[in-house]
Amino acid sequence: MRDNRSFAGALIDDGRPLLLFTGLCLVLSGLFALFLSATGQFLPHDVLFLGMTAEQLCAVNECRIVHFMFHDRVSFGGAIFAVGALYLWLAEFPLRHREPWSWWLFAVSGVLGFGSFLAYLGYGYLDAWHGVATLALLPCFVLGLARAFFFLPHFASPRCLLRPAVQVPWGSALGIGRGCLLAAAVGMVGGGLTIMIVGMTSVFVPQDLAFIGLSADDLRAVNPHLVPLIAHDRAGFGGGVCTCGVLMFFCVWCGTPSRNLWQALCVSGTTGFATAIGVHPLIGYTDTFHLAPAVAGAVIFTIGLVLTFKPMVGAKNIEVSTKLNT
Repeated sequence: MRDNRSFAGALIDDGRPLLLFTGLCLVLSGLFALFLSATGQFLPHDVLFLGMTAEQLCAVNECRIVHFMFHDRVSFGGAIFAVGALYLWLAEFPLRHREPWSWWLFAVSGVLGFGSFLAYLGYGYLDAWHGVATLALLPCFVLGLARAFFFLPHFASPRCLLRPAVQVPWGSALGIGRGCLLAAAVGMVGGGLTIMIVGMTSVFVPQDLAFIGLSADDLRAVNPHLVPLIAHDRAGFGGGVCTCGVLMFFCVWCGTPSRNLWQALCVSGTTGFATAIGVHPLIGYTDTFHLAPAVAGAVIFTIGLVLTFKPMVGAKNIEVSTKLNT
């Protein structure tokens, strides 16, 4: 039988290949951000904007400014890696099965994630490279989303995101574990919004300036472009964390408990928390008050993973009530 599909149509298929590509690009971007931070390098446009290399800036105040910048960039890399990993799961599993909630979660998280680029209006630094990458990836994401919409079995309103996939006793291991994962995700949303707003406004919290050992005015005296660049990093990091929290919450709430969902949550959450927390002792930024929310979130998330492991991964069949979110 002859296959008369168009070449482009076959590649785009039901839109999932484009959404999978978006997720893969985010994973690779996160790894690239981690690589650059590990090697102690700024991107060329950073150097052009500052008029200084990382090595030159490192000579100021025992390299604490550079270390602080890399701590934001490591955390940002972990956040967008986590977003990409959850996108890969969403496209390959629930969207493959035409579950409408997964389409709406792509749409909502896309608005949040791509829209967070506009945070530059608050700090005044337009990152041209970031803008080009966003504009290059956005059409791919939108086209994939549009194509996937026509393959849904029926139209569903965004209210489908409010319906849980399953009903489980909240006192069971699975119920408590899901509650912990949902609580960790809510904390990520709140933390991400706070970081993004701080990045767009005051840029620093007192603990940041105590670590750097300089005031905001001192930083401006070192280089007038320094604070806007740091604000850009902070707002981008906050937007990534917020988007990841939204994705994680609805993947847990709307997704059917399964081995692949647990694995996706484990990869994304572990990467996000490990980078956000682990970079602090590496640079000597160990303020207890500053680290407490992230550590608390990581502990709650870990408890959730442990409690849901057996019912989602270890057991052959998950004993839950009738699936609701269809």
